Amino acid sequence: MTTLRYTKDHEWVRLEDGIATVGITEHAQEALGDVVFVELPDPGREVEEGEACSVVESVKAASDVYAPLTGRVTESNQAIIDDPALVNRDSGGEGWFFKLALADVAAFDALLDEDGYQAFLETL
Repeated sequence: MTTLRYTKDHEWVRLEDGIATVGITEHAQEALGDVVFVELPDPGREVEEGEACSVVESVKAASDVYAPLTGRVTESNQAIIDDPALVNRDSGGEGWFFKLALADVAAFDALLDEDGYQAFLETL
């Protein structure tokens, strides 16, 4: 079963079979503008929840992408290195950043659900 959650740092997290796929939300990519460069963590890297582990640069600004949960990076998305604009075209799908093998799968439940994220956006 696939489940989707969000962070207040505007990452989305899709959990499937204990592996979390991480990307930035539609809101984040719209705020950034045209993405021109992405730096991703290397597979095998251990990351802590809240740790800056990726960088996304646009024509407007550079921004860190944070690990939404603690785990080990299992894969980085080479497609967005080769074509950073893919983040703008499909931020919630093919424009994902990295995958994590979670240290604690139950921690996923503490992230925001769709309604919680939308309510958070209304406070910005």
